[in-house]
Amino acid sequence: MKTTESDSKYTHLEKMSITELLKNINKEDKTVPLAVEKAIPQIEKLVKIIVTQMKKGGRLFYMGAGTSGRLGIIDASECPPTYGIEQGKVIGVIAGGDTAIRKAVEFAEDDETQGWKDLQSYKVTNKDVVIGIAASGSTPYVIGALKACNAKKIATGCVVCNTNSVVAKTAKYPVEVISGSEFVTGSTRMKAGTAQKLTLNMISTSVMIKLGRVKGNKMVDMQLSNNKLVKRGTNMLVKELGLDYNLAQKLLLKHGSVRKAVVAFKK
Repeated sequence: MKTTESDSKYTHLEKMSITELLKNINKEDKTVPLAVEKAIPQIEKLVKIIVTQMKKGGRLFYMGAGTSGRLGIIDASECPPTYGIEQGKVIGVIAGGDTAIRKAVEFAEDDETQGWKDLQSYKVTNKDVVIGIAASGSTPYVIGALKACNAKKIATGCVVCNTNSVVAKTAKYPVEVISGSEFVTGSTRMKAGTAQKLTLNMISTSVMIKLGRVKGNKMVDMQLSNNKLVKRGTNMLVKELGLDYNLAQKLLLKHGSVRKAVVAFKK
């Protein structure tokens, strides 16, 4: 039996008080970062190939169904505003299409040919990296896509939460985060989903840093898409250049990013 499908360590959940429920869920959640830690050597190998390929002009694709697909879309969608990387360089693909982001599309994950079809709509090439995200490690949609990518010499990775899964055996750079049984048996949106989210955070953040999208510890290429980010960027310039706040803000808004503002000022 898959670890993600094994019985919860807890029973009679309906008889627990709210305090007991919350404390026990939290107790299980605490085990997830430790599971991710064990997978760091695998994550490192995957990050290295992503950085290599993206420096060649390649893109990063996340593929999954249900919660896994949604987590990939979240991570992909946050890369442009956070790191200023152009749209379309990190792409989330979900079984069932955009409708499935908000509403489950029945049996979409069971089509082994659709994943590759979805990738083809983006004209995927051997410069790209495709990561399959599947808590179970057995999602046909993901398996079919990874197999097709392998055949086309496209680098493949995965993030799964079971050992010896088909997805992990198919991916060239597998990441296995064994998060264990869920508090509610089989509810992989919980610990497995958290494990996947933490792993994707590590992957995209490490990649963006290695692509030069962070200076020191600051998001110097972030998009100025709201007042909070304008204020953050202005404070970066105040600290970096020793400017008056209003002058720093004018400089930032004129040049559109912290990095460009610093370069322009120093010229």
